[in-house]
Amino acid sequence: MKLGLGTGSTAAHLVELLGERVAQGFDVVGVPTSEATRELAERHGVPLTTLKDTPELDLTIDGADEIDPELRLIKGGGAALLREKIVAFASKRMIVIADKTKCVPHLGAFPLPIEVVPFGKESTRRAIARLAQELGGSGEVGIRRAEDECPVVTDSGHIIVDAHFGRIDDPRQVSDALNRIPGVVEHGLFIGLASLAIVAGPDGVITLEPGQGLVEQPRKIA
Repeated sequence: MKLGLGTGSTAAHLVELLGERVAQGFDVVGVPTSEATRELAERHGVPLTTLKDTPELDLTIDGADEIDPELRLIKGGGAALLREKIVAFASKRMIVIADKTKCVPHLGAFPLPIEVVPFGKESTRRAIARLAQELGGSGEVGIRRAEDECPVVTDSGHIIVDAHFGRIDDPRQVSDALNRIPGVVEHGLFIGLASLAIVAGPDGVITLEPGQGLVEQPRKIA
């Protein structure tokens, strides 16, 4: 299997468990979506490749910051959204793994991460803020900063703008509008990429497909 390996705390559990399966003889090769995931996979003995050598993948498994009933996602809390989206797009299928708190009726409570080039970052941020205001957003639109107050820099050398759009009724409209802003490299709206979500909650594990809504009866996942 050629597998895209997501980034974040939930995806880290996947990589650790995958390492155990590899040690038992499971035949898999992974494409990491971040340097942090690459280092974790190497530490747990998961064989790795690149999209240059393996441009088409069977499956990507990744987490999410928000999941709506159509399996549209907000991702990018770990600042890896560009590589995550590239890897997901290169895969035949994407499965999301998350806890039940990530399932929401509408996207937007979590600020939308937007990856932008450093050149002209303030102009780009202002353009994003104007768009958010036009679409009814009233929250902050700011550059994400580390503990030392320096801008967070992604593995691809870009920075992250976190935009508080509030409730996003039309994710496609927001996606298209962001794509028209010069300086925006990618954004954290994942639309039409995930085909299944496996969600853990207090009552067990449930599955979610586009348009299905949360399944009320837990179903064990082998």
